[in-house]
Amino acid sequence: MRIALLQINTTAGDIDGNSALILRGVRAAQAQGADLVVTPELALMGYLPRDLLMSGGFVRRGCQALERIARELADAPAALVGVATPNPAEIGRPLFNSAALLERGVVGPVFHKTLLPTYDVFDEDRYFEPAPEPGILEWHGRRLGISICEDVWNDRDFWQRRRYHRDPIEALAQSGAQAIVNLSASPFTVGKQPLRERMLSQMALKYGLPLVSVNQVGANDDLIWDGRSAAFDAAGRMLARAKGFEEDLVVVDLDARTGTIAPDDFTPEAEIWNALVLGVRDYARKTRFSSVLLGLSGGIDSALTAALAAEAMGPDNVLGAMMPSCYSSAGSVDDSQELARNLGIRTVALPITGITTAYDGVLAEAFRGYPPDVTEENIQSRVRGNLLMALSNKYGALLLTTGNKSEMAVGYCTLYGDMNGGLAVIADLPKTMVYRVARWRNRRTPDIPEAIFAKAPSAELRPGQTDQDSLPPYDLLDQILELHVEQCQSADEIIAQGFDAPTVRRVLKMVRMAEFKRKQAAPVLKVTSRAFGTGWRMPIVRQE
Repeated sequence: MRIALLQINTTAGDIDGNSALILRGVRAAQAQGADLVVTPELALMGYLPRDLLMSGGFVRRGCQALERIARELADAPAALVGVATPNPAEIGRPLFNSAALLERGVVGPVFHKTLLPTYDVFDEDRYFEPAPEPGILEWHGRRLGISICEDVWNDRDFWQRRRYHRDPIEALAQSGAQAIVNLSASPFTVGKQPLRERMLSQMALKYGLPLVSVNQVGANDDLIWDGRSAAFDAAGRMLARAKGFEEDLVVVDLDARTGTIAPDDFTPEAEIWNALVLGVRDYARKTRFSSVLLGLSGGIDSALTAALAAEAMGPDNVLGAMMPSCYSSAGSVDDSQELARNLGIRTVALPITGITTAYDGVLAEAFRGYPPDVTEENIQSRVRGNLLMALSNKYGALLLTTGNKSEMAVGYCTLYGDMNGGLAVIADLPKTMVYRVARWRNRRTPDIPEAIFAKAPSAELRPGQTDQDSLPPYDLLDQILELHVEQCQSADEIIAQGFDAPTVRRVLKMVRMAEFKRKQAAPVLKVTSRAFGTGWRMPIVRQE
């Protein structure tokens, strides 16, 4: 049996566009002799559709499109298509997260997802009813166990602590499945793919069943999908792996145990680079922006963001704005210009000293008797933010923010200033990882001037300022933040590991105090296990 893994880049809500991807993919699989084609989870709706699923009209259009696809593929191989279907019962959630079989021009059996995640970025229990029974497809003398994404993530022998009481794959095996088919839309996080492959391999070996898993690729909003669809034989040996971070079609023969395994690079820096390039490209394309812009400060954050943007959009479609003040070093301007030349991006120079002087004059009487402080520093940032938004409006370009995760965590950023923008590209990268990814990039193409790596990080909002005037050293700060933000550890738990108590309590207080800023931030491209985005649900008002 030849199964085609149809790894496509769908768009949330674009039923017509997603239908076209499915039709084209099935025809391509037909040309390669596939017997069965499998799409990712909710491929017809585009994952993650979120509250679009609350629209009855949207769901009806999806079901109508499913029937049209079936008719158009009447002479094609059978296809399992991810789709949301109505729950006809008078009790329970209104929908199922389903896989529908299209064969000989009609929609055949429909199978439903059992495990509905409600952690991190997921909220599927909001919309879907779990499957009432194991999904066994009797197909051409085969018994195929049909599962959807989370259904494979609950193996008692793989996880120390399981999230769910039920194990759908165990139930499928007990029901006589001869192979496991999984439709997936599992978002990317750095390091996840090797874990996923070990889990699926062990599952195939445990039950003695071949297993295929088709994953979505692309980006929608803050989430990125890396693809890397895979197939394993009954001994747990990998038969096939699709490409990472791009669309692909892979045909695997379960009887002959043959397929193709795409080469891959699982180093964290490579994964993050590829994910963020895809995230920027898809966010711009799917929101109908053909160009982007960003502020160039001469620092490592804006340098990495510019390099990512140039690769994602093409250098001709990237504009860098240099906005020096009286506190900006000549090196910062020179470094920005050299970076722009190396990347081949366009630049514009907009000095802000005159504008900030005008602000000082207007506010002089209102500020009489108050010493200069962070207020004046924030004015500089907000002047720059206004200029960037003006360029964005005038040119119709997407403004990319350049702040990193360390800054976002502790509030070392200015609302309506450097936080202005439509997409926060590196806001899930700790500062130390920013340097690591930039170094990795420079080993491939040395576009970022060495002087940018060498200089001390600084916002340059007052004479001689450095980030470490206000923050702990980044290597220390990032360790504390990783334990608190991603591992959810308390101050006492972190201190018990040997960290300085006053420093830990100060950092965690800054994290709490900055919550109101993060609620107003641009969407953050997610690459770690816990980003400041959809999956971060902290209250602004809280006491600890």
